Amino acid sequence: MAPNDRPSKPLPKDKEKRRRELERLRLERQARNRAQAVRRARQRTAVIGAVVIVLAGAGVGAWAMTSKSDKKTTAAAPTPTASATASASAGPKAGSAHVAGCTTPAAGTPGSKQWKTEPAMTITTTAAYTATLDTNCGPVTLKLDAANAPHTVNSFVFLAGQHYFDHVSCHRLTSGGLNVLQCGDPTGTGSGSPGYTFKDENLTAPAIKGGTYPAGTVAMANSGPNTNGSQFFLVYKDSQLPANYTPFGTVTGGMDVLTKIAAAGSDNANGTGDGHPLQTVVMNTVSVKKG
Repeated sequence: MAPNDRPSKPLPKDKEKRRRELERLRLERQARNRAQAVRRARQRTAVIGAVVIVLAGAGVGAWAMTSKSDKKTTAAAPTPTASATASASAGPKAGSAHVAGCTTPAAGTPGSKQWKTEPAMTITTTAAYTATLDTNCGPVTLKLDAANAPHTVNSFVFLAGQHYFDHVSCHRLTSGGLNVLQCGDPTGTGSGSPGYTFKDENLTAPAIKGGTYPAGTVAMANSGPNTNGSQFFLVYKDSQLPANYTPFGTVTGGMDVLTKIAAAGSDNANGTGDGHPLQTVVMNTVSVKKG
């Protein structure tokens, strides 16, 4: 043995006990992490399978939500998701149509306000609320259903009062099984939100019980249960949809505005009958009156 080589001394009992305890905890932590990874993988598989079954049973298609680096898959009747981002494609250019009665949008740019939580309830659920979407193609008036969708109407009234919707374009138009004009995203990408979400409401409304959202329905777009934000859609023709989207009002004026915008078509950026409107549609202002 070399002069400086000495046999290692055994650890004191308390330190050896501590070392063994730390090693045990480390192994348990690794086992938990492996188990969680397996559970997450099983949950992802279950969710994907459930979505496929629901869509097949309902006869309603949905285009897959993917990252920017993935390819989108399109089906016949895309659902009004609040995270749908239109992609560029060959064909007519968005905003290239010139529909009679449509003018240049008012000067101004969308805001960028964000809030961390859903606004406090300030509406009167027994009162009548009327919203006016003053678009560059004409006014569209809505009767809001505060009694059956109080949180939704409260949020809409709040955002309108904050001028959140002013100068915001209606970024998505669909036709076929789903016939809607989708609005309410200041970014114009389909992924914008006010920074907060709130729960679904009024999903048992008789009008949508049979899997059809009737023409004139105003409902929230979402990216899953209880993920409502600012995006909403206006149904210009009866649409086949499962009752997953909060109906919170009806169109009481301006259906002719919606139908002429729809007649101009979309750029099919997300697939046939789904893309940006060929007629540029901007909500110059959105206001709400009580009573």
